[in-house]
Amino acid sequence: MSEAEKLDLWPEEIRLTDDGRTLVVTFENGETFTYGAEFLRVTSPSAEVQGHHPSERKTVPGKKNVKITAIEPAGNYAVRLIFDDGHDTGLYSWDFLLETGRNMDALWRDYLDRLAREGLSRDA
Repeated sequence: MSEAEKLDLWPEEIRLTDDGRTLVVTFENGETFTYGAEFLRVTSPSAEVQGHHPSERKTVPGKKNVKITAIEPAGNYAVRLIFDDGHDTGLYSWDFLLETGRNMDALWRDYLDRLAREGLSRDA
């Protein structure tokens, strides 16, 4: 993704389903991504999940049934997602949402592989 594209793509719609398990984001270029709450929780851009260095990234187990309970604006560049497990420190920038949406399949496969390698489960 080019730097100009990063600066030019804004979400037109951010919609949380009634059950809190799915977030739908439509960008102004027409790309629409449907994110599961579990996916967004385990890929959170927060330091709690990502660490301060790639070697510190954590595999977060047990989030299969997590829900998003609220969405709060964070300036004009991101949203803060509040999860029912108490996690609320990730700022999901438009660039982060666009990039993870475009790479969702690979990111999900990587997460599942890490769970398996570490002997962890999606279940609580």
